[in-house]
Amino acid sequence: MTAVTHEPAGAGVVGTNRWYLSTAPIVRALVHLCVPMAAAMIVSAVYNVTNAGFIGSQHDTALLAAITFGTPLLGLVMAIGGVFGVGGGALISRLLGAAENDPAQAGEIKHVSSFAVWGSVIAGAVVGGAGLLLLHPLVTLLGADTAAVPATREYVAVMLAFVPVLAAAFCLEQIVRAEGAARQAMTGLILSAVANVVFDVVFILVFHWGVAGAALGTGLANLVTVAYFAHRLRRSEQISLAPRWFTLRPAVVKPVFGVGVGELLQSAFMIVTVLVLNNLAAAYGDGPLAAMGVAVRIAQVPEFLIMGVTLGVLPLLAYAYGKGDRDRLHSALRASAITVGGVLLVLGGAVFLFREQVLSAFSADPSVLTIGVTILVAQLVATVANGFAGLITSLFQAAGRATPAIVMSMAQGILFVPIVLAGNALFGLTGIIWALTVTEGLVFLVGVGLWLAARRSIDRGLAEGSPERAEEVLVAAEA
Repeated sequence: MTAVTHEPAGAGVVGTNRWYLSTAPIVRALVHLCVPMAAAMIVSAVYNVTNAGFIGSQHDTALLAAITFGTPLLGLVMAIGGVFGVGGGALISRLLGAAENDPAQAGEIKHVSSFAVWGSVIAGAVVGGAGLLLLHPLVTLLGADTAAVPATREYVAVMLAFVPVLAAAFCLEQIVRAEGAARQAMTGLILSAVANVVFDVVFILVFHWGVAGAALGTGLANLVTVAYFAHRLRRSEQISLAPRWFTLRPAVVKPVFGVGVGELLQSAFMIVTVLVLNNLAAAYGDGPLAAMGVAVRIAQVPEFLIMGVTLGVLPLLAYAYGKGDRDRLHSALRASAITVGGVLLVLGGAVFLFREQVLSAFSADPSVLTIGVTILVAQLVATVANGFAGLITSLFQAAGRATPAIVMSMAQGILFVPIVLAGNALFGLTGIIWALTVTEGLVFLVGVGLWLAARRSIDRGLAEGSPERAEEVLVAAEA
């Protein structure tokens, strides 16, 4: 009863996480929620670039190619952690908003958080174990050629062993953000990146373990993050990670999976996308694969910053929807769209202008540099469409609209395969490089159409502060 008693009051205390979600000015709320998340995402992106630099310092193109082949595993982690983390986090934020009208709804949050965390750990253990048992065919499926097979096998094996840890870390991050605790989420992500750099120095530069050391460093760094988030959530009045709160009741499982399945499909199709891309690009040698691995990591700097905005605003959108605050929901969407456009114009433009200088810092191979510049430009153009599509997806997730979120997730995978096959047949390597850019543009157009179709339905779901809204949120989520 303590949480129920203090929740409504806490929402009105200036400077608290609940205040930022509930009544803070939109600009101030966005700064609190998005700036820390964007900063953490940038640190993660910088780490990815640094990690490529550590591997590149070994002067072995096959090692860079191995990391590119292993990229789908990160999609696998996002798929597992996203099902429970994004679905659970969105429901937690909606319940926090609904609790302003019906405080009894706050009691459901402990069940949601416990189910999400332990569900991600169990699912991660099953997937990771199955992957280790099928390691050899999995490496072949990833598209590794003869030269890159040994390094790819090492990288994949270590990453699979840490899938439960990586999934739990991703899930816990979403839950921490669901409370509006963006600074704590930022701290956890930055802590992971810093620990990762330290482990890379030890495992790669000192012990010379190559890609296996890089994977081990990633796993251990995420273990540090899990410990930090678990400690942080112990002080939460609403959230609990205790197994005794774990439940499989439909009122919890259905809304979590309703939103989470969209993340699962998106990550699954991303894995398919990378697999097709790697297998097609492998026909052109290790040079294009190495260039792709480096260029993608550089493009992730503006991309991750945009993700910081689109992910950071999700708790605010979900809270406003659960509370029934239409004006706040629309204001948050407008401000987020302006922010995304501004970031893309400034940071994306800067990366584009200095693309050659940045690429030359990671490889001295002329063929890698030439191809890398083209790939980087294609990635930056794709980031523009992906940024606004991500904001539309966040709106659907915040409102518990599973169907349009799932359609957008499926659209990318369904469109990419025929586009990349046609691009390869008609334009060769150039067609492969630009296929993802064309796909992202089409996905954005699909998102706009879905948003126009669902706009009235979402508006009807907002009850303008009606006390009965809290119960309606849970019923709608289950449906």
